Amino acid sequence: MTATPDVDILVIGAGQAGLSVGYHLRRLGLRPERDFLLVDHSPAPGGAWQFRWPSLTLSTVNHVHDLPGMSFEETLEPGSENVQAATAVPRYFDRYEQRFDLRVRRPVTVTVVCDRATAATCPNQEVDGLLHAELEPADTLRVRGLVNATGTWDKPFIPYYRGTETFAGRQLHAHDYRTAADFAGKHVVVVGGGITAIQLLDEISQVTTTTWVTRREPVFRRGQFAPEDGRAAVAIVEDRVRRGLPPGSVVSVTGLREDARVKAMQARGVLDRHPMFESIEPDGIRWADGTFQRAEVILWATGFRSALDHLAPLRLRGPGGGITMSGRLATQVDADPRIYLIGYGPSASTIGANRAGRAAAVELTSYLGIPTHTAV
Repeated sequence: MTATPDVDILVIGAGQAGLSVGYHLRRLGLRPERDFLLVDHSPAPGGAWQFRWPSLTLSTVNHVHDLPGMSFEETLEPGSENVQAATAVPRYFDRYEQRFDLRVRRPVTVTVVCDRATAATCPNQEVDGLLHAELEPADTLRVRGLVNATGTWDKPFIPYYRGTETFAGRQLHAHDYRTAADFAGKHVVVVGGGITAIQLLDEISQVTTTTWVTRREPVFRRGQFAPEDGRAAVAIVEDRVRRGLPPGSVVSVTGLREDARVKAMQARGVLDRHPMFESIEPDGIRWADGTFQRAEVILWATGFRSALDHLAPLRLRGPGGGITMSGRLATQVDADPRIYLIGYGPSASTIGANRAGRAAAVELTSYLGIPTHTAV
């Protein structure tokens, strides 16, 4: 017998994806704090944007996509190009939450989600057919459905290489980068082939010497990135998650745009890419051919992983480590249709999160049989 839930739907995370879901649930006629609850572990609005490095301004950021129903431009003043992204985007999110009365509860951390019928790792309770989310500050919430929109910011990934623990200099992930001035006078090895690696390499190389290292040969694309290119890239990632494989990154199949910044870096000789080193030593890195590069800093711009540890008791992952996804936009967990993952696989981009937010709201309310009043 199914017990009465505290709310029908719990949305975890109030970044781009979570706010999009909240907006569309409101459009469907659901009431915040009564029919659904949106929680976020950060103390203030802004998602991961509030933690970006200070030099990332609106003129240097890749792009800020509008949330549904409200333009980012509405919150900007003339001459905002040099405003920090960590200031402008959180202000936008804050106003968005207020305009659509999303009533985000924060700071709230979801420590674990259990299904009492299957999760032996959770405290014994009656089997009631609901998902149980344990929260900090101390609370337990019983829900019928769950949209996980925790993104990746809290799960920076650093691969292991032989000798990592012996390095006497400083190692950090892009997650913890603040300013290039921190590295003045030190040789910095920048590891990574994505957009973030390029941005940080550009800044750091203007104040000190650098070595750029990537696992694969980077591919630079000339001209604008057309919509059909984006759709093709997302389709590749979507196919992987529908087959239960780890998603991989969209940039790995799109390449990097050869814009004015990249051309300037090429002219300065900064984009002299090296293949991955063989090992790390106390005062530098050793290449596969035995040659050595002295370094005082290793900056890992090696991406992030989905922050899904709190869902581990539900045993959603398959043998290969991926989660098999279904639904129109591959956001519904195949093993448990009550659960949607936004920001996993094809919905990891900000524009993808908007589309996935709408699909999740419509599909989950339909699956749970929740009456809706307004079409979206």
